[in-house]
Amino acid sequence: MTTLLRLCLPLAAALLTSCAGYQLGGVKPAHLAEVTRIAVPTFKNNTLEPRLAVLVTNAVIKQLQADGTYQIVSKDDADAVLEAEINYVDRGQFRAVRNNVLRTSQLLVRLRTSYRLVSTADGTSLHRGQVIGESYIVLDPNWQISERQGMEDAAQRLGVTMASEISEGW
Repeated sequence: MTTLLRLCLPLAAALLTSCAGYQLGGVKPAHLAEVTRIAVPTFKNNTLEPRLAVLVTNAVIKQLQADGTYQIVSKDDADAVLEAEINYVDRGQFRAVRNNVLRTSQLLVRLRTSYRLVSTADGTSLHRGQVIGESYIVLDPNWQISERQGMEDAAQRLGVTMASEISEGW
């Protein structure tokens, strides 16, 4: 009985783990299989929000580095360049104070960015899309600091979404 168990146990373990859906190798989209190095220049800011382009660009670079699918390099060494534009910034009241609906207690910050990944070899567009990053921030007495923290959080969420779209295809 114990010899039969010793033979069947590894076989059962191998069969049960094979259906887990995991695979070895990269998870990049097929159309980006040849791209290993990406250059990320500072995004174009089409809004009136100062210093937003650098904030969003840094958030995207950090997320791409954390993902590890692509190496971030200069334009001269890159296989593709990530070009992006920040098109829209929206701030609005998410929650109000209970006894005064005109006074904001929680703020919604939304950033909208369009991007495209351009091949450095021939200039063709490899991938394009639009990404939205949102943040809900509780306002403290210093409204400007709260708003800036909301922008940073929205930029980080936008970076996570953009990095997953580029590295995983969705």
